[in-house]
Amino acid sequence: MQYGMIIDLERCVGCHACTIACKAEWEVPVEFGRNWVYRMGPAMVENEMASTYYPGLCNHCNDPVCVPECPADTVDMTFTDAKTGKTETLEVAATWKDPFDGTVQIDKSRCIGCGACADACPYNARYINSEQLDDVSDDGKADKCTYCKPRVEAGSDPACVQTCITGARIFGDLDDPDSEVSKYVKKGAKGIEPEGGELGPNSRYFGKKKDMALLFNSQKPELADLNQVRRRAMLASMVKPAMKTIKNIGLLGVVGVMVAKHAGDKEIKE
Repeated sequence: MQYGMIIDLERCVGCHACTIACKAEWEVPVEFGRNWVYRMGPAMVENEMASTYYPGLCNHCNDPVCVPECPADTVDMTFTDAKTGKTETLEVAATWKDPFDGTVQIDKSRCIGCGACADACPYNARYINSEQLDDVSDDGKADKCTYCKPRVEAGSDPACVQTCITGARIFGDLDDPDSEVSKYVKKGAKGIEPEGGELGPNSRYFGKKKDMALLFNSQKPELADLNQVRRRAMLASMVKPAMKTIKNIGLLGVVGVMVAKHAGDKEIKE
């Protein structure tokens, strides 16, 4: 199974209902978004006037560049196929690609908030939510579209799909030849590949030739410099524990001063 989403550009009216539904469902901060809608054009494309929208989100790629860049400590995680009950145990960091449904997910409890995965994603589909803090990270947690996995597991559609007023978003199993998403792929739906890369995006687009050309020519991303991403991630993984230790020592110092002051005041009174 490989979950995927089709965006039918001929149906999208740019109303932003999908983005609002996503923010409400997942409490996404105002300044960020798990998905987005950009207006494209009007512009001339091959002597024709083209105008469309770019509803974007995580592509849950076949070969996600974000996953191997996570520097968090790995753990053994067991995955279960919801259909067959088959299990598979993998060694994963704080983000991974599910071996059974193909979605890319994040373990917020282990994310250190370094931003390496966000830097690696050529689609800018990840961000650091500075409002999600814990003992592991006081800088926030990586966040992105999850294809609303909890909703899907409960038998519902992703929030954006359910809310779309024109039915422009279609969700399903790309590996099922009889699914609606597979039928769109047969008609020509395709994903946006980055310049010089073949990541296999599973969020795909379908529309008029001129509108598809406008979208794909205007929104072709570039792969990140992974060496630079890795250097930043390595520094973050080294600095964060040290800063936390310093912070704790600082707190202990403040407590010590307060205790000493209290003892001194007590001696003066006596």
